[in-house]
Amino acid sequence: MKRQIENVKYNISEALELPIDIMMDLPRLTLIGNIEVSLLNHKGIIEYTKEIIRINTKIGIFKITGEELEIKTILSEEIIIAGLINDIEIIS
Repeated sequence: MKRQIENVKYNISEALELPIDIMMDLPRLTLIGNIEVSLLNHKGIIEYTKEIIRINTKIGIFKITGEELEIKTILSEEIIIAGLINDIEIIS
């Protein structure tokens, strides 16, 4: 049943030419070089240190590792992280 709902959302998104990430509540990751990352459609922070930030999303956990990481902005829909980003992993 859940799969059918996802298919309907996808088809509506395609028919109305709406962004699929918005319709299906999928995360959107934007990386600027290796100094800043923006994650839309998150479900909250799991872990936050200067070396590791783990963020929950609908498709799994985004694990960002680096040096001197800091959260510049946190809103209900978006998180912006700055620092020297070494690695981004999606753990599903």
